[in-house]
Parts: sequence; structure tokens; C-alpha cells
Amino acid sequence: RLGEVGHAFVVPAPGAATGESTGDELVAWCRQRMANYKAPRGVTFTAELPLNASGKVLKHELRARLLSENDA
Repeated sequence: RLGEVGHAFVVPAPGAATGESTGDELVAWCRQRMANYKAPRGVTFTAELPLNASGKVLKHELRARLLSENDA
């Protein structure tokens, strides 16, 4: 593959199920409704997203987290 590959970081609602099967279901749902290049290839469930002072998501921290998970 060329270029970058999408990955979804999901903050589940309280009491919502999480797990490998749920992540696979989410990817399958995206592939049915999105163009192939837009659908995420993986899903990570997290308690919260890192935000800066103005409330924007710190994407560089998410990238670093994903890279550290892949290295481990």
C-alpha cells in the first residue's frame, strides 16, 4: 500500500461493549458505507482522547500511541 493507512480511536459510550469483535464490526460497517481508502484498517478503544487547551484532538499523540503499541 502506498501512503498512510487510517486507524480509528474510539471513545465508547458508558456501558458500551468493546473488544476485538466490536472493532472488527466497526471496520466492516465502515467498509460497507465508505470508500475503501477512507475506511479504517484498525480500531483502538480508549477512555479519552488527548486534547489541547482549545479542545482540539492532539493527533500527534495518537500517532505516537499507535506506534508504541505496534512496537510492543
